[in-house]
Amino acid sequence: MKLTELPNIGPVLADNLKKVGVETPEALRSLGAEEIWLRIRLQVDAGACLHQLQALAGAEAGVPKKELPPERKAALKSFFNSHK
Repeated sequence: MKLTELPNIGPVLADNLKKVGVETPEALRSLGAEEIWLRIRLQVDAGACLHQLQALAGAEAGVPKKELPPERKAALKSFFNSHK
């Protein structure tokens, strides 16, 4: 399976994932959305936003980001705000 076959992962995000060493869906699930987002923010895109973090979390869970549970969205927002 390719990264772009996961929900929420388009060509640009897939390219960012590869730039931080995430080549497979298994690697994405192993590292987790927060760790990958931090890597992207530090190494590739200093402006990585909350929507990208939510997209990664959705891909990790195998669902579109809009289907993430409210508790998960709140946790992601708190994580994001702690890294502004």
